[in-house]
Amino acid sequence: MLVTSRETRRWVVPKGNTIRGLPPYEAAAHEAYEEAGVSGIMCPAPIGAYEYLKRKRDGTLRHTTVTVYPLAVTQQAEDWPESDERETRWFRLQPASEAVEEPDLKRLIAGFREPGPVAGRVERLSSWMRTKSGEKFAMMRWFQALMPKQGRFFELFEEHAVTLVAGADALARLLQGGPNVAEHVRTIHDREHDADDITRTVLQDVRKILITPFDRTAISGLISVMDDAIDQMNATAKAITLFEIDVFEPQMRDMSGIIVEAARVLAEVLPLLRSIGDNQTRILELTARLVQIEGTADDIHDAGIKALYKETGAKDVMAFIVGREIYSHLERIVDRFEDVANEIQGLVLDHA
Repeated sequence: MLVTSRETRRWVVPKGNTIRGLPPYEAAAHEAYEEAGVSGIMCPAPIGAYEYLKRKRDGTLRHTTVTVYPLAVTQQAEDWPESDERETRWFRLQPASEAVEEPDLKRLIAGFREPGPVAGRVERLSSWMRTKSGEKFAMMRWFQALMPKQGRFFELFEEHAVTLVAGADALARLLQGGPNVAEHVRTIHDREHDADDITRTVLQDVRKILITPFDRTAISGLISVMDDAIDQMNATAKAITLFEIDVFEPQMRDMSGIIVEAARVLAEVLPLLRSIGDNQTRILELTARLVQIEGTADDIHDAGIKALYKETGAKDVMAFIVGREIYSHLERIVDRFEDVANEIQGLVLDHA
């Protein structure tokens, strides 16, 4: 989503000044609504920053740094405060990168990946592209290059990532509260079953396929930790159902934003495994972001527990126990994404 600036009418991302009393990412979400009418799930961890020359009211220019946060848009209003002052437009990634002027903003936009399908049952992704095997010994690599490649491991990894994106989206919507709790819980449950089917296929193929793209234990380890992430989302949804919760703390919603972003990053990195050697720099950048946002989630978790204790304390011990349980579930989801990052970094070290 790009909007035009008021004066020069150039394309930019929605942005604005910091707002007293709001953390930066909430101010960013506020500006996204003010300028473009979009709202959704904000990730508290920035994806980067860029600089531009801002014209002040007296006509002078000053260098201004803009910190950029990812917002998973769930709706766009029909009318919003600045709808008459700006043009808004949804772009595909490449045209969006070309439309903006700031070099660092071009880079940030170009760094995203087109999202995969998330609606209904998991759709089959594009056909599996063959890649060189990554065994540690040169002679084994030479031998395997002569052998026919079999299996659909890369395609299955990417299919599993689709279930994680869909599950994270449903979980974040669930934590917004409201009357559709049961619907979102059901979506997470269905995606978890889809993921189980994919994981089962991968583990069966590991046992029966002669030639694999990289070490069998690495394949099993990667799909297993990915499955742990969607399993933990399902466990979180079950806990919410068990305790009949329909109102959630702000820090819980912030953690769901981290989970949405982690799923998006993972969906971007997995196709790069088809050619680890060519993509190792980008793979390491993306997995480093997964580790970084896990640290942000830890801070949000600790702040949420502290706020919950101050709010409930000895007055409502059960409310504190239940809230802490939900926080623990959310923290474990993010931890599983960090485990995935560690598995992928290990692949890079072994095979790049």
